Amino acid sequence: MTPVAQKRKAYPSDVSEDEWAFAASYLSLLAEGSRQREHSLREVFNALRYVVRAGCPWRLLPHDLPPWQAVYQQTRRWMRAQVFEAMCHDLRVILRLAEGRTPEPTAVILDGRTVQSTPESGARAGYDGYKRRKGSKTHVAVDTLGHLLAVHVTPANEQERAQVGVLAAAVQEATQESVQLAYVDQGYTGEQPAQAARKEGIELEVVKLPKAKKGFVLLPRRWVVKRSFGWLARCRRLARDYERLPDVFAALHFIAFVGLLLARLGSVCLVSS
Repeated sequence: MTPVAQKRKAYPSDVSEDEWAFAASYLSLLAEGSRQREHSLREVFNALRYVVRAGCPWRLLPHDLPPWQAVYQQTRRWMRAQVFEAMCHDLRVILRLAEGRTPEPTAVILDGRTVQSTPESGARAGYDGYKRRKGSKTHVAVDTLGHLLAVHVTPANEQERAQVGVLAAAVQEATQESVQLAYVDQGYTGEQPAQAARKEGIELEVVKLPKAKKGFVLLPRRWVVKRSFGWLARCRRLARDYERLPDVFAALHFIAFVGLLLARLGSVCLVSS
């Protein structure tokens, strides 16, 4: 198979040599020389990163990347195998150890954001009366460094407090049940979310706004998840909900974080060397 990477221009979303050295073993569901493979696996991964970063539709992939059908089909195989969740987990462990933390977190932050719907996602869209927006709501859990642990997608009219049980179970599965505390905002108050979290061995701590405030107030712990949302906002495919299936939209969050964590791993290795 002739490598294509040397014959085309480079895109900012292209994976580097060091990043590919880490990612290749996760993405190689078949041997590199398998008869079924027609396109470079690295180029397919580059094309997927291009879609997530640039926000273009599958059919508008640049012609010097593999055909969109091949990229989409391989992406669905990766999603079914949950390779991006596995990559996020291992990258998170490495980066936590580099920061002098324990491999698995004991505290997390939960939050949700509403994403505008599109014709593709409109069938499941709900109306968020608080944000005055129709779309989907992504409920996420991050560790205290802002690294993604779990994502759950619902219509925007679903309440954050109703998703605590699902998020807590996903967090404990991702961290081998190491989490004991979850920081949340005032949208998670009430006995029902507290009981749902306690069932999974997690205590909820509501971080409240000061009674007298003027302008923007930086809340302890809560700013971490807002920063994670800011990181995700750089990936234009996540600016709106362009996906027909909620599990695909959730998986794209892990793909975006794989790119972020791979870049951060490269920085850590550069500093340590």
